[in-house]
Amino acid sequence: MTMESAPVPGAGQATAVQAHTVHPPRRSDGGTRELGGGRSTVRLGPAAQLLGADAAALAVTFALCTPAGWPWTVVAAQAVVQVLLHAYRGLYRIGLSPSVLSEVPALLGLALLQWYVTVEVVAVRAPHHEIGWAVLAYAAAAQTVLCAAGRAVVHRIRHRAALRNPLSTLVVGQGPVARQVTAALYGHPEYGLRPVGRVAASAAPDEEPPARPDGVPLPVLVTPQEVGRAVVQNSVRHAVFTAPPEATPDGAALFALLTGHGCRVWLVTGDTTVATRPAGSRPDHLWGFAAHPLQDGTHRPVSHAAKRAMDALLAGAGLVLVAPLMAGCALAVRLSDGPGVIFRQERVGRHGRPFVLLKFRTLRPADAKESATRWNVASDGRMSRVGRLLRRSSLDELPQLWNVLRGDMSLVGPRPERPFFVAQFSRTHPGYQDRHRMPVGITGLAQVNGLRGDTSIEERARFDNRYIETWSLWQDACVLARTVGSFFRLGGS
Repeated sequence: MTMESAPVPGAGQATAVQAHTVHPPRRSDGGTRELGGGRSTVRLGPAAQLLGADAAALAVTFALCTPAGWPWTVVAAQAVVQVLLHAYRGLYRIGLSPSVLSEVPALLGLALLQWYVTVEVVAVRAPHHEIGWAVLAYAAAAQTVLCAAGRAVVHRIRHRAALRNPLSTLVVGQGPVARQVTAALYGHPEYGLRPVGRVAASAAPDEEPPARPDGVPLPVLVTPQEVGRAVVQNSVRHAVFTAPPEATPDGAALFALLTGHGCRVWLVTGDTTVATRPAGSRPDHLWGFAAHPLQDGTHRPVSHAAKRAMDALLAGAGLVLVAPLMAGCALAVRLSDGPGVIFRQERVGRHGRPFVLLKFRTLRPADAKESATRWNVASDGRMSRVGRLLRRSSLDELPQLWNVLRGDMSLVGPRPERPFFVAQFSRTHPGYQDRHRMPVGITGLAQVNGLRGDTSIEERARFDNRYIETWSLWQDACVLARTVGSFFRLGGS
């Protein structure tokens, strides 16, 4: 349990941007692009276009190859199965150099599997709609050809869009490979990546910095702070590492910063050995250089959307169900400790974003400094009996259901902490900052293992990172079940 804190100065009070910071990228018409803050027109991304091409191919295949009157449930089920199979094989992942010919074997194999299962199901459930093996082969071949044709059109559209509007890109690294990769990106705009800066901890005295086509040297960024400012000011959407992040100075911090800003991160090296390829990635290249997408392990949009939907549903239902209990808690606090039953405190959420956390007040702090910097007040003699009961039963946490409904938090995740302690623990405990890769939560794996209150920060960070690395919806359900069980043990802190 912590106390209410005073507002913390915003990040906008940071030092001014250095003179060599990258400038806004120019459009082909000579103007500058709109930078962070403005909303761009919503367009269908390449993944959605590929999905549409596959759906159209399946629809045409059904019209050509199946008899009239096929159950609509079979059509719908096969469409869903197609999306799942293609997603599983990574056919909706957008590479640097997509090739329809390289996708044909996967498309054909999945089409054969898909139609074989469909034919078997129809033969059992609706024998009068059964089709023969020749029709099955014809349907699989037709679907493959139509999918390939549709995907070729999508890749062509993307190619032309990349030439017209290349995306701002940072090159992370130094040495010959970094210079060659930068030159390749300038010389081959069809990749859609236009370098606007290079990130290097230091440069060799005799190393010549890469230059833009107009002869102006490419700006060099040294610290993560400069990189963060450049990403925001230039709307950087891609970053290219020319060495693995673990072998790059400040690589882990840079990788977390870039992925936290929504950048796609690539590893582009001159090393073609299998050992450099991240698990699960498909072969790709950038003008002959081996290229692999890098992800932080938590980039699972569909699963996270399901987690968010579960949070909103359970938090909304929870607020309705416990409304009488919350009213009773609020009345008890008001009668015992006076006005001000809810306190608000700034905490740090996912990717370091601050938000205001809500709790029932169990102790009124002496001042804002005490609220922001005092670690634990479990033994404070100023706490009333009502406050102690709320803390021991964790009922003081109930208002955080509103934080979950708003999207500030999740039901399950690393517990959020105050900015003062986040800065302190990040300096002294390796891996503490990594806890912010996932949404923070009301409860978490560390809490259900007894790490609450005045317990080891290092052990908490270890459990939190373990939760993130092995996250699943089932694990969330298990943590919630264990949390409900802890209410009967009065184990709050």
